[in-house]
Amino acid sequence: MKKEVPEKIVIALGGNALQSGKGAATAAAQLEVVKKTCEYVAQISGMGYEIAVVHGNGPQVGRIVMASETANSTETPAMPFDVCGAMSQGYIGYHIQQSLLYALKKKNRQVPVVTVATQMIVDENDPAFQNPTKPIGPFYTEDEAKVLMAERKWTMKEDAGRGWRRVVASPKPLRIVEFEAVRQLWDNTIVITCGGGGIPVLEKMDGHLEGVAAVIDKDFAAELLAEEVKADKFIILTEVEKVSINFNKPDQKDLDHMTLMDAVRYIEDGHFPAGSMLPKVEAAMKFVRRFPDKQAIITSLDKAVEALKGKTGTVITFN
Repeated sequence: MKKEVPEKIVIALGGNALQSGKGAATAAAQLEVVKKTCEYVAQISGMGYEIAVVHGNGPQVGRIVMASETANSTETPAMPFDVCGAMSQGYIGYHIQQSLLYALKKKNRQVPVVTVATQMIVDENDPAFQNPTKPIGPFYTEDEAKVLMAERKWTMKEDAGRGWRRVVASPKPLRIVEFEAVRQLWDNTIVITCGGGGIPVLEKMDGHLEGVAAVIDKDFAAELLAEEVKADKFIILTEVEKVSINFNKPDQKDLDHMTLMDAVRYIEDGHFPAGSMLPKVEAAMKFVRRFPDKQAIITSLDKAVEALKGKTGTVITFN
């Protein structure tokens, strides 16, 4: 009898999976949120799926950069932005590893969990470097933002009505440097990879890699990983149960299903804000373009299991 091959899923965790909007911006507070997040991830693993986890790092890398710049002196020089991104991969991955191992253990599942420090090739001519859009760090009032823009020469933008945040370049990911290691680990390990979208690096003419100041969108990084492993499903977990059009308006409509053509039309009509839902929808579209017979799902963390059972969430398909 032929052994059934488990389905592969790449999970992209949104910011709410790492940090509560109401909680303190501390490592201890993050760990408490991550513990709850990993209960849901463990449930997905328990459904028989082979999974990899990709997480964001916008608030975390922003705080690491801020701490480094604030402490700047001849004794403790500020760390480069790419190094700060690597730091965020390490400590977020550590929290997920620790919490997910325990969540799996409670379900009597002995599955190794490992974090791979992941570099991501980007193009130095990517137009994103001329137009920073990726929000990092905490929210500020408009007055606070004006002071920071003047004093620190930051680029800051208003973020979907939630306040002002620093923005940096967000180039598109081209290639996962450590993919071969991820591939070899895949069959018997839950891999936490492409954290924060991956550490953005440029590939020079002689073949060496050089870090660059940017943050890659974790949804596009997760989608690239999903393509590379030929995932059966690509699931993006965020704050809302379903994608909506006319969001936060009296005629808001939650979507159970969205085809590629639907998504194109909704984007053209301006339904998805660039700083929040747009990259999620675009990443989902890219996946189903690459695999027309497969589906991407966008839903909330607490509804992930139900969404995988077809009971909720927004399913994105080619047709």
